Amino acid sequence: MSDTNENDHFPQLTSDSTPGTGADASISKEHGLAYWESISADENGMLGGIPSVAGFANTSKIDLQGSRNFLAKFGIGSKSKPGLKHCQRILEGGAGVGRITEGLLTELLDEEKDGKVDVVEPIAKFTAKLQGKRGVGKVYVMGLEEWVPEFKYDLVWTQWCVGHLTDEQLAEYLKRCKSALTEDGLIVIKENTTVLGNDEFDAEDSSVTRGEETFQKIFQKAGLKIVRAEFQKGFPQTRTIKLLPVRMYALKP
Repeated sequence: MSDTNENDHFPQLTSDSTPGTGADASISKEHGLAYWESISADENGMLGGIPSVAGFANTSKIDLQGSRNFLAKFGIGSKSKPGLKHCQRILEGGAGVGRITEGLLTELLDEEKDGKVDVVEPIAKFTAKLQGKRGVGKVYVMGLEEWVPEFKYDLVWTQWCVGHLTDEQLAEYLKRCKSALTEDGLIVIKENTTVLGNDEFDAEDSSVTRGEETFQKIFQKAGLKIVRAEFQKGFPQTRTIKLLPVRMYALKP
């Protein structure tokens, strides 16, 4: 099965990816886009068929709750949770059909101030699902490497999508995110990480799964500090199927 992508992708099954130094040099934007153009514009397509595997039906629900719990540690939450603050504007990088947009981010908005979630997503048939949806602001039909901020954000959420960016592109994207933060704004990267710590290229969708050391170097290059990092917990596994580790990084200048 494929690796991280520039859409709302999925926690990846361990696979026969090709490890190596400088794995991002093999990334092809055209190959990656073609791969995702061939995928159905629904949640099952976004999650690589994982929910249809016996025992994995609740993977999305577990993922969203883990993200919700992570944000609560920064005092961010929905109106159903008294005492937690809401966001005026949020950016989601790699939104796909809006699984996270609608399942998590719009519930964090300050509705009294007409809060919005802006989304970046290069596949037009996926963004069509989000046009005009409640709480959705500007829809950027482009890759993360092309996006330029127009607004200030309380939260920038990017999940299961940066594997299609080279290390340099990811650092530059994060620099632009940093420039678009409000005074107390937060950037969250939630991604698969490799088991052994090396970077692995997946030829199927032309993406890279990075190790911890590579992420840290990229964050440092972007001028960002890790203020909290946690592994996603609770994903299902069987005797023969196990997902790659998924790590959440909270970043600030």
